Amino acid sequence: MNVLDHVAFIMDGNGRWGKKRNKSRNFGHLKGVETVKKIVKASIKFKIPIVTFYVFSSENWKRPKFEIDYLLKLIKIYFLKEINNISRQGIKLNIFGEIEKLSPDIKKILKTSILRTKKNKTITVNLAINYGSKNEIISSLKNVKGKINLKKLEMNLYTKNMPYPDILIRTGGHQRLSNFMLWQLAYTELFFLKKLWPDFQSTDLLKIIKKFKKTKRNFGGI
Repeated sequence: MNVLDHVAFIMDGNGRWGKKRNKSRNFGHLKGVETVKKIVKASIKFKIPIVTFYVFSSENWKRPKFEIDYLLKLIKIYFLKEINNISRQGIKLNIFGEIEKLSPDIKKILKTSILRTKKNKTITVNLAINYGSKNEIISSLKNVKGKINLKKLEMNLYTKNMPYPDILIRTGGHQRLSNFMLWQLAYTELFFLKKLWPDFQSTDLLKIIKKFKKTKRNFGGI
């Protein structure tokens, strides 16, 4: 039976979920945050050591300004409201992405949250914010000293000292990676769901985990 160390999520479909209910796309994003909280709680229950959520990609800056502003406001409000609860649950937070390019107030909140939770051990929650995998790989290559090899490159990725995702779950119906963890997902089991992110439940996660446990993983072998 496969050991499960790390699950990654591409949380697609928030905007469409809101529009389907004659609400705004931003309403869908708000509901999506509630789903993140539910799935983190379920991940603790299912004893998953690491989860990673694709929150805001480096390509999301192409969206309308009002939507970008709302997404960044949601991130800020989430940390201000939830940091005490996050800490009580024993959640260790990491941020993947170029946070130096974010506004000073959001950058400060993210860095403070990382420091406050760094000793927590119940679960590690990685949030990919202003993240793009191609930029991550280029940045890693630039930071390698001397001759480049796999080990040196991997030690300069955001996932250094972490197991790579065993499972990737993408909601929303699209079957693509969207510049997310391209290096780390080489041997990951991929699950694409038509269900939109706000509709994703802990029972959906459990079904995928059960299927993963029975999957034969060869990693290039037989």
